Amino acid sequence: MYTNKLYHLFSLLVICSLFSCQEKKENVSDQRPNIVLIIADDVNWDDIGPYGNKNIRTPNLDQLAKDGMLFNQAFLTTSSCSPSRTSIISGLYPHNTDAEQLAWPLPEGKRTFVQELKNAGYWTGLAGKYHLGEAVIDDFDALHEMQWNDNIGLKGIDRKLVGDGSGCDDWIKLLNERPKDQPFFTWLAAYDAHRPFYEGISDNPHSPEDVNLPPYVPNTDGVKKDFALYYDEISRMDSYIGKVVSELEKQNVTKNTIILFISDNGRAFPRDKTTLYEGGIKTPWIIKWPAKIKGGQTNNELVSSVDIAPTFMQVAGLQPLKEFNGTSILPSIENTSISIHEEIYAEDHFHDFEDYTRAVRTKQFKYIKNYYSDLPNTPSADIIRGLGWQSMLEEKEKGTLNTAQLKCFVTPRDIDELFDITKDPYELNNLANNPEYSNVLEDMKSRLEKIRNVTNDVLPTVRTPDDFFRETGLPTKYRIRPRPSKAVYMKARAEGKVLTNPDME
Repeated sequence: MYTNKLYHLFSLLVICSLFSCQEKKENVSDQRPNIVLIIADDVNWDDIGPYGNKNIRTPNLDQLAKDGMLFNQAFLTTSSCSPSRTSIISGLYPHNTDAEQLAWPLPEGKRTFVQELKNAGYWTGLAGKYHLGEAVIDDFDALHEMQWNDNIGLKGIDRKLVGDGSGCDDWIKLLNERPKDQPFFTWLAAYDAHRPFYEGISDNPHSPEDVNLPPYVPNTDGVKKDFALYYDEISRMDSYIGKVVSELEKQNVTKNTIILFISDNGRAFPRDKTTLYEGGIKTPWIIKWPAKIKGGQTNNELVSSVDIAPTFMQVAGLQPLKEFNGTSILPSIENTSISIHEEIYAEDHFHDFEDYTRAVRTKQFKYIKNYYSDLPNTPSADIIRGLGWQSMLEEKEKGTLNTAQLKCFVTPRDIDELFDITKDPYELNNLANNPEYSNVLEDMKSRLEKIRNVTNDVLPTVRTPDDFFRETGLPTKYRIRPRPSKAVYMKARAEGKVLTNPDME
C-alpha cells in the first residue's frame, strides 16, 4: 500500500532526467513540472471517444489520448462525489479521511498533497466544483468556486449554476492568474456531467439514437433522451479541456506540464454512480506529459485514484507522506510493463441513502461484499428525479424489465458478488455460488479482509438515516446543508441524539 523506496529512487532519476532536457524558451526560474488535474463530474470511463465510444463528440479528449497515455485499468476509491475528491487530495482511502460520507468535509489535521506542493514552492489554484470542506481552502493560493443561482429550482436541489452550467467558466482565468516564475498546480473541476440535465446547452445536440446503452437499463425513449442530454454535457466539458490545452500552449509551458484527466465517479444512472460495479468506480485516466510520455500509448496496469497524491508529490521531487494509502505510478508511466498493484480496493458509504459495500478488483475478477444486504441498491436521489429512472419505473410497472434492470429494486441483495470481468464486463453473472469458482471467491475474500485489517476499515455501529425518500428522491428531515462534519455527527450519536433539519420538521 505504501510508497516503495525503490519507486522513489526511480522516480527521482526520472525527474532529474526531465530537468536536464527542458526547452530553454520556457522562461521560468523553477523547472519542476507543472501539474494540471482535470476532474469530470459523473462521467463514465467508456462515455468518451478514447475508450471506444464513437457516437459522442469529444475531439479534445481524443487528441489528449493521442498525445499521451491512456490507462485501461484505472479505478476510484469510491463512487461518490465529495468522498472521492477528499480521498484524492488526502491520498487516503475514504474510511481514513473522516469524510467518507457525502458532503462530510475533510477535517482539520488531514494533510493533502496540494498543501505539500504549496509548501514546496508551487503556486496552487482551484477552479470549478470544490466539495472538499473549509479546512482545505488555504491549500490553494487562488480558489474560484462555482456559484449557485439560488433563485432557480427548489433550494438545495436541482439548482442551476451561475454561468453556462459547466462549472468550467473560470478555468482559463485561473491559468492566467498564476505567477510566471513558479511551477504551478491547478485543480480544474467540472460540474459536467452532473444532474440535472438541461436541453438547449449545445448547438449540435446528440440524438437519442447516438447513445450506447448498457444492458442494465431499458431501451426506452426516456432513457435514450436522458443519455443524449448527458452526452451533451460531456461534449461541453470537452470543449473547455481544449481551451485549457490551447492556453498552456499559448503560455509556452506545454512540454513541462503534466495533464491528468479523470472523473470523480461513474455516470449518474442506475447501477453506475454510488455502486462498486465498473460503471461506478472505473474511471477514464489519461495523462499527457510531452517531456516524458510518447503519445498514443496505453497502460494496462491497475491504478487507483489513491495513487494520485504520491504520484504528484514525486513528480515535484518530494517524498510522499507516510500516511498515504496509495503508491506512485511514475515507474509504470516510464515502463508500462511495471505493475503497481495486484488489486485495487473500493468502498461505498452513505450517499443520499445509507449503504456500506466494499470491493476488491484484480485484472480478471471483482469481489463485492454488501454488508447492508437488506437495503436495495437505490441510485442517488438526483437519478430518481431524472427522466431515465422515471422511464424505468414505468417499465417496471409493465413488467418489461429484465433481471439485470431489476437489480436496483431487489431486496435482499446478494451478500457476496463475484464477477469474471474479462468474460462478463457488465457484471451480470454472479459467480459467488458457483462451485467452480470457490477458490477464487475465497482468495478475493481474503484480499478484501487483508486490506480492511491493514487500513483499519471497520463497520459502523450505527446506520445513518436516509437524506431522501427512496421512492421520490425528495428530501427527508435528516437532510442538512451545509452538512455537519463527521465529528459533529459522532458527538450527537454519543449523546443519544439524531441530527435533523428544523426547517423540515
